Amino acid sequence: MVTRIVKLTFQEEKVQDFLSFFEMIKLKVNSFPGCLGMQLMQDSKNPCVIFTYSQWESEENLNNYRDSGTFGEVWPSIKPWFGDKPEAWTTNVVFNGFEN
Repeated sequence: MVTRIVKLTFQEEKVQDFLSFFEMIKLKVNSFPGCLGMQLMQDSKNPCVIFTYSQWESEENLNNYRDSGTFGEVWPSIKPWFGDKPEAWTTNVVFNGFEN
């Protein structure tokens, strides 16, 4: 399993556009083959900063999504709204205190 964390910084006037767009595509992305689930988080101090946190069965599944038509629809739609360069990390869980 891999976890993908993406930091997106939007222009202030585009944050609501992104949140509305996300409502339309979230289930499509969340149900993509190999996606185990995802979260959207907004910085509590700077609402222009939004993180996606998703878990994937494998890096291959994540790459399949990144090469898919779904991603090909999402990324070009939101890219003009960025206020700063996106940052992304693909990580492996070393410790998970959420599972008991």
